[in-house]
Amino acid sequence: MREDPGSSEAAPGAATPRHVAIIMDGNNRWARRQGLPGHAGHRAGVEAVRGVLRACRHHRVEVLTLFAFSSENWGRPQTEVRALLALLSRYLRSEVRELHKDGVRIRFIGRRDRFSEQLQRLMGNAEHLTRDNRQASVVIAVDYGGRWDIVQAARRLAERVAAGGLQPEAITEQALQEEMSIGDLPAPDLCIRTGGDARISNFMLWDFAYSELYFSNTLWPDFGELEFARALADYARRERRFGLREPDGLVAGISDA
Repeated sequence: MREDPGSSEAAPGAATPRHVAIIMDGNNRWARRQGLPGHAGHRAGVEAVRGVLRACRHHRVEVLTLFAFSSENWGRPQTEVRALLALLSRYLRSEVRELHKDGVRIRFIGRRDRFSEQLQRLMGNAEHLTRDNRQASVVIAVDYGGRWDIVQAARRLAERVAAGGLQPEAITEQALQEEMSIGDLPAPDLCIRTGGDARISNFMLWDFAYSELYFSNTLWPDFGELEFARALADYARRERRFGLREPDGLVAGISDA
C-alpha cells in the first residue's frame, strides 16, 4: 500500500508492530536533488537511521531490521561500494556504545566473508558487546539476499540429513524457519520501503510471508520520525487475518488473504 497523507497518529490502543523491517532507498537520488555527490546522501541516510531508532524507542517497537547493503550492491560502482562500507565502519565505531547504553542488542545477517577483516571485527565486537541486551534489537542486513538466506537454511538442513541427525520427513516449515537468519525473532509485522518503488528487492523473502507492506515516496534521508509514525498509523488501521476470516466474513471456500 502507498503512504496515506492523512493522520500520522495511531488510534488509542492500536496495534504496534513488534518487528519493523525497512528498505532504506533513495540516498543517491536525494544527493542528486541537493546537487551533492552520492556519498553525501548515504551520510544523510545515517541521520535518518538515528531518527527512526528514536521513533522505535518511543513506539516500543521491539525489533528493527535495516537493509543496509544487499548482495546485489556489489555491482554498484566501486567508489560507491567503498564509501558505503567505510560509512558502515564509522557508524559502528561511533554508535555502538550509545546503543549499548540504551539496552539495544545489535546483530548482523548476511555473508561476512567478502568484507575486510577490520569490518568483520567491528561487526563481531558490536554483537559481543550487546549480546545480553534486552530492551530492543537492531538487525543490520549486510551482503544479504532473501534467496541466499533460504538456500543457506536449506543447506544446513541437508547437512543434518547427510550426517544422520535429521530424517527428511522431519523437514517442515518450522524446521526451515529455525534455520533462517532471524529464525529466533518474531517475523516482521511491517516492511517499510522508502524512495517510491513498490517492491521488496530480494529482502527477507521467507519472512515477509504475512508482513504488511508500506511504500513511501519519501527518500530515505527525509524519512524522519513523523513519516515513521504515519507508517505505524497506517499499519494500525489494517486488519491482519493471516489467511483466515471473521466468522461472519466471506463465503466459505473463498480465499481471503
